[in-house]
Amino acid sequence: MLSKLYAKWMYAWETALTTRDTNRIVRPLEWGFDWLRDFSPLAAAHAPAAADAPPADDFARMIAVNADIVARAEEFFGYQTPTDFRLEARHPQLFPTNVRPETLQEDAEIKRQAETGELDEAEFLRFTSPVRTRYPENDTVNARWYPAHAETQNGKPEQAMIVMPQWNADAFSHNVLCTLFNRFGISCLRLSKPYHDIRRPAELERSDYAVSANVGRTTAACRQAVVDIRSCIDWLQQQGYEQFGVLGTSLGSCYAFIAAAFDPRLQVCAFNHASTWFGDVVWTGQSTRHIRAAFEQAGLTQDQVRQIFSIVSPMSYMDRFATHPKRSLVVHATYDLTFPLEYSLDVLKNFDALKIDYVSKVLPCGHYTTGETPYKYLDGWYLGSFIYSSFKRLAERKNQ
Repeated sequence: MLSKLYAKWMYAWETALTTRDTNRIVRPLEWGFDWLRDFSPLAAAHAPAAADAPPADDFARMIAVNADIVARAEEFFGYQTPTDFRLEARHPQLFPTNVRPETLQEDAEIKRQAETGELDEAEFLRFTSPVRTRYPENDTVNARWYPAHAETQNGKPEQAMIVMPQWNADAFSHNVLCTLFNRFGISCLRLSKPYHDIRRPAELERSDYAVSANVGRTTAACRQAVVDIRSCIDWLQQQGYEQFGVLGTSLGSCYAFIAAAFDPRLQVCAFNHASTWFGDVVWTGQSTRHIRAAFEQAGLTQDQVRQIFSIVSPMSYMDRFATHPKRSLVVHATYDLTFPLEYSLDVLKNFDALKIDYVSKVLPCGHYTTGETPYKYLDGWYLGSFIYSSFKRLAERKNQ
């Protein structure tokens, strides 16, 4: 009885959190072949369909584009190392993605503190993304730099983490994790995902272009995110760092997984909410109801949406992920209505089948409630203890 009451309460709380933002927009389906034509000949050959053209033609072409790119994924997620790495100092800004009064008040207070000198400047790594889009502000990568203090090194190898928050995160999300990892002697780059915070085009209130009913643009955003992670590791190596990890939450975990599948330098991976198929999350998750609505209006099914997002699905690269040794943490939530439990358990099933070295932790809450008290502290403990022990193990191996 108590467990049923708790589940009912948790689902109600989770639903309240996922429905409090009123600025989600249902945009119509766009295939977005133009976002992929620089890589796939099948996308480049696409001509705009006539108004009366059957949607099935575009669907079949997008399936073919997915198959083409997944088959050549190493090239798709490949890149040239940027040459304009630089550190910039500026006052942090919130860049909120909702219009709730309390959030706007917080944003105004941060701006006031910056203007009066009460807020210190911070350092940000900036460089031009090797993957270009039609939005210049999005193509300048932004990562807040949290270098570990020298006294925390204790003769260890130089170690660093790339931290990627959730979809629609503001610019302060996950910063506290970076300061926690600093205490362990681990430096951090808190990376702004494509179309997020300072990279968000002025025409948007939310980071809609990262995940939307524009299939090609959503795919291109994932490609850019993965390449940006790998480019950050290049910069860290130039600074003398030797051992690397990545932490991603929700959408960030998808990006982090694919980056780790293609970059063996990432030896410590923390996936804070994970799933196998991108399209299943889009179709079933509460956070993406507005995107599902666009697909339903176009007559697509869940199975079809899963297929058109194969390129950005961790499941497409599970075998590749298992190829190189690494240690992984998978955190999932029992009452998750955004990454439904069955899809998180599917990650663990595949990890078991491939004999991947991983730790599984379960939160007794949902997706959004992970950020609420007391669950955020439990999640922080899982993430922090895993990062600490995994990097300690790496250091011990290095010093043997």
